[in-house]
Amino acid sequence: MKLIATRRGRTDKYDDLLCVRRDGSTTGCAMPRQGILPHDLVHYVVESTLGWCHAFYGMIAAGADIGPAMEQAHDPGNAALADQAIHAEAVVESLQAQLWSGTFDAAMFDEGVRTACTGRGRSVPTLPADIGRRLFDAVLALDARWQQVPWHGTLELDLPDL
Repeated sequence: MKLIATRRGRTDKYDDLLCVRRDGSTTGCAMPRQGILPHDLVHYVVESTLGWCHAFYGMIAAGADIGPAMEQAHDPGNAALADQAIHAEAVVESLQAQLWSGTFDAAMFDEGVRTACTGRGRSVPTLPADIGRRLFDAVLALDARWQQVPWHGTLELDLPDL
């Protein structure tokens, strides 16, 4: 699947994301500007790095519209949602907290993932010991690329078939 992120104008509060599936069908949404890499682009880093195919972008690649996929992935009471989708959301949230703090702390990252999962009544994923730091660095690298995109320009990312 191809992700096409478009920066809107300098004073806009949102940017855009378009997902183009392998069959050519599309779905998209507005991405709120947060002062850090947009949440949906953090998902790209997490899911592509970890090879997770049953999380947010996996639902979209399988044909879900982005709006309902977002609602499902963020609904802590959705017992039918795959653990992997909850795990991805927890990792993304913990990474965002690290980004907002401006530094990486492995213990805080792990605690953020644990708290987000247990708060949703789900298991905590078993992650490689160094994955938090690697994800953080990958998010910073993607954010640097995103910051170089001019107003009304695009950043295209390929999400491999997992």
